[in-house]
Amino acid sequence: MLKKIPVDDLRLGMHLHAMCGAWLDHPFWRTKFILDDPADLDKLRASSVKEVWIDVAKGCDVEMPANEGVAPRRDGGAASRAARHGAAPPAEPPPRQAPPSAELGAELQRASALVNQSREAVSSLFAEARMGRALDTEKCLPLVDEIATSVWRNPGAIVSLARLKTHDDYTYMHSMAVCALMVSLGRQLGMDEAAAREVGMAGMLHDMGKAMMPLEVLNKPSKLTDAEYQIMKTHPQHGYELLQEGKGVGEVALDVTLHHHERPDGRGYPHGLAGDALTRVARMGAVCDVYDAITSNRPYKAGWDPAESIAKMASWAGQFDTEIFQAFVKSLGIYPIGSLVRMRSGKLGVVVEQNESSLVAPKVKLFVSARAGMPVPRELVDVAAPVGADAIAARERNA
Repeated sequence: MLKKIPVDDLRLGMHLHAMCGAWLDHPFWRTKFILDDPADLDKLRASSVKEVWIDVAKGCDVEMPANEGVAPRRDGGAASRAARHGAAPPAEPPPRQAPPSAELGAELQRASALVNQSREAVSSLFAEARMGRALDTEKCLPLVDEIATSVWRNPGAIVSLARLKTHDDYTYMHSMAVCALMVSLGRQLGMDEAAAREVGMAGMLHDMGKAMMPLEVLNKPSKLTDAEYQIMKTHPQHGYELLQEGKGVGEVALDVTLHHHERPDGRGYPHGLAGDALTRVARMGAVCDVYDAITSNRPYKAGWDPAESIAKMASWAGQFDTEIFQAFVKSLGIYPIGSLVRMRSGKLGVVVEQNESSLVAPKVKLFVSARAGMPVPRELVDVAAPVGADAIAARERNA
């Protein structure tokens, strides 16, 4: 059974089901968990969340014996008692641990359903915009939460699935992919949970202006003409105006939506901003947007291999913020998941997982001998293994 209670009535052992109020003010990656860490309770009480829903079937109820399982309150609690007795206040509890990491295969199963849900949510937002309705972006909030948690467990899973786009769902899948890439980049840049989640939401919404583009231009199966390209260049402004009219859209999402096509050298659009005129989150959006676009297959152009895309982006002087781009590369690895590589043994393989200890030593699934042109047993090679492992000789261009 669910109960809505004030935050001040929370106790350790309660099962948190949902938090009331603005989603972007929520202090955690997830909303459903047993409240068993005093640090979490303090964090929640220090936030702007005033009320929460608890599930008494899965945790403690509000009717508990006095002082049993009660965590210190904001008003002094343990610290004031310690002060009265002349003792030092208790030490700050350690921060909440991140969600446990997961093997790629296990996370791919969870992420697959999440990808489908995200595609449908973004598609629904586009439909609302085309019908002239105010956008209800709150339907994306729990999905961004789940994407953030998935990225934390294994960033390669949802990022690799997001590359599997069709012509019909490209725009929706691109939004979900940029969301995941933004969360991963935010994590690499040391953002806290709330900030990483906020940039993820910005990624999910950044292309909403494309809902206002003529379908014959948006879905054109060939390269745009100069006139059509000028029409497409209006989508950041359209998206900004749509989100301004919606409810609960934060400044970060508005900023990224309006400025994700700007460049540090001032040669972007819609306003030609340069240097310090661009915020950090806008620079993040620019990198994530371009990476997903150039690694995706389009009717008029095959997507580049992930490793090739990183190399191409590194060569485009002035287009990306150097610090942000370097952090982005670290978040993906030198050989991102999905990269085709040639091994020193002469075998070809696909990068299937990263090793966090080394950007240049991922795990590779071998599938063919380049020398013999014949399939080989599908062996998984950990390039970081100290003894006996094959090594990457070069990235291989896709045929």
